[in-house]
Amino acid sequence: MQNIELQDFKYSLPLNIRWNDLDPLNHVNNVYYFEYFQIGRGYYMPTASKQWDWTKNMFVIAHIECDYFKEIKITAIKPSIKIRTSSIGFKSFEIEYLITSLDKDGNEIIHAKGKSIQVLIDTTKGKSIEIPDWLRADLITYEPTLG
Repeated sequence: MQNIELQDFKYSLPLNIRWNDLDPLNHVNNVYYFEYFQIGRGYYMPTASKQWDWTKNMFVIAHIECDYFKEIKITAIKPSIKIRTSSIGFKSFEIEYLITSLDKDGNEIIHAKGKSIQVLIDTTKGKSIEIPDWLRADLITYEPTLG
């Protein structure tokens, strides 16, 4: 597994693993990790940018990926999703994700690592747009490793 610095992820959200997330092997089915990423983004964006407004601002996912390291079950202790913006381009930005829980000794376990690339769009024209200065500034302020 790649060396992952947990302290680089300042945003964390508890995950609610649901019974219907499980597959016949009794662990979370791989498709739900992408749903967890989506749920996390929904809360992360207005936290990282106080100016973000889902009714006015929108992006589309241009790329998304997930690497699975260890299964996660409904009995996981304090499952969570950690999120950070890892890079910002002209019209897109990259978000990284970690799905974690605690072992019986309280040590953090990384179950999966993901990444997505978001492209800002003008919903009225259906075209990509440049990342506004206010969003770039908000993300850099929230994520000091970007600056």
